Amino acid sequence: MKSLFHDFAKDYAKRLAVAVDALPLDAVETLAEALLTCWKEKRQVFIFGNGGSAGNAVHLANDFLYGVSKQLGHALRVHALTANSAVLTCLANDEGYDGIFFRQLAVMAEPGDIVIAFSGSGNSPNIVKALEWCREHKVHSFAVIGFKGGKAKELAHTPIHVDVDDMQISEDLQLIVGHMLMQWLYSKR
Repeated sequence: MKSLFHDFAKDYAKRLAVAVDALPLDAVETLAEALLTCWKEKRQVFIFGNGGSAGNAVHLANDFLYGVSKQLGHALRVHALTANSAVLTCLANDEGYDGIFFRQLAVMAEPGDIVIAFSGSGNSPNIVKALEWCREHKVHSFAVIGFKGGKAKELAHTPIHVDVDDMQISEDLQLIVGHMLMQWLYSKR
């Protein structure tokens, strides 16, 4: 006899599969090629998001720093802007939560670097301000977003958007895209 949980889990898996099938692979490929160029040119990659997306940023920074090539010194120069709690709390306290990402980018990012924003709605003010900063400073931005894409869909140079009305599926897609990219980059090492 099937349990109610089994039915629920199968439904979740089906919804995730539909969302994965909806990924705009041309946009993901654009990000893949940009990351490869960043790697070859020793440019930097900055990843950020809020809540679970912040955790995904840290997870994927690890994968891009170490997982793409375990050869010493041969991986992406990647920074999860969500990883340093001292910086985050200082900026949020002194300058406001809306500035926690773009203020870090203003110190570290250079034209030619890449930004990857993770967001469910695409409307978080700190995500929006960071993407605006990128447009003003010639830092190419990508946004992996769900729901309707929000302001991030318009501001990111390359949005990777799946119209899914589910935060957990949206966050799952961030990791799926990240893991696709990591494995593809590993094949290029």
